[in-house]
Amino acid sequence: MFYDQSWMGYGIIGGMQAGAIAAVIGFFMLLLVHWLTRKEPWNPGRELGVTYMLSVLPSSSGDLWNLFYFNYANLQSPALLRATLADVHDPDSIGVRVLCEFLGIAVGILLAWIVLRWRSRARTGGA
Repeated sequence: MFYDQSWMGYGIIGGMQAGAIAAVIGFFMLLLVHWLTRKEPWNPGRELGVTYMLSVLPSSSGDLWNLFYFNYANLQSPALLRATLADVHDPDSIGVRVLCEFLGIAVGILLAWIVLRWRSRARTGGA
């Protein structure tokens, strides 16, 4: 994460907080991608896919890296393991937090997509 997580809760509460932050990032990332591609519009699949991948970078890259690192790194030294775990907020629930971040991104993108479709229908006069 690119922000301080010391204020976040533990367990599912912390996951929901991280998911809410990810939803905001996903919402504004879709608006940004849609604005950048307004001259030559992309199809919805490309727009949503690129937005999702770009939203993962700022919202869940740190937690995702820690999850990957703890599963595949060769941590043979207890001192190294203690030092690495000390840098992570709530290492017991890191999987829940990553899952909630991924779901939060999807919810944020869905809400932004609904807003964009509603605006485009209002401009064209319904139908």
